[in-house]
Amino acid sequence: MPLKDLPIDAQPREKLLARGPAALSDAELLAILLRTGIVGKGVLQLAQELLDEPGRDATTGQPTGGFGGIAGLLHTSAADLERIKGLGPAKRAELVAVLELARRALAQQLREREVFDSADTVKHYLQLHLASKGHEVFAVLFLDSQHRLLALEELFRGTLTQTSVYPREVVLRALHHQAAAVVLAHNHPSGSVQPSRADEQLTQTLK
Repeated sequence: MPLKDLPIDAQPREKLLARGPAALSDAELLAILLRTGIVGKGVLQLAQELLDEPGRDATTGQPTGGFGGIAGLLHTSAADLERIKGLGPAKRAELVAVLELARRALAQQLREREVFDSADTVKHYLQLHLASKGHEVFAVLFLDSQHRLLALEELFRGTLTQTSVYPREVVLRALHHQAAAVVLAHNHPSGSVQPSRADEQLTQTLK
């Protein structure tokens, strides 16, 4: 249903102004960003399509459907958004910009308020920075003596092997930041959380 056919107090923008953002669903908030739908698909329907659970084409194996809610959308790239019919370059750019601002805000809160003293804290921070990468990276968190973040650096990218990551470079960067501790991280763009044989060999080399 087009937004103009909804009662005024049910239209997302007017509802937000009258009742505040907490009164809106995720789809309604997203619809405000998208502004318009396409022929045959209203903006609320388009917004919900983005939030739907993802699937995979049985023939091609390519991802289909949405991104699994706001959390999934937060880790989405402009290229990923191309699969949603009705999202042109302008809409994709605006959406990616807003999502990037959200990621930066969350990262700033973690950096300023959190001590990286648990696996969950490290995981959440790295998800913000690495989950949307379409390529493999080797990243390092440099921490001070109280396990507060000094810097996050992507030192290497591409398929990682024992010969593509240099322990000497990690040590030099740690000395540069005067780090008391480091956290080494590596992403899998496929989404797999299982370490490969190459990952295990690299871990042993770095030890």
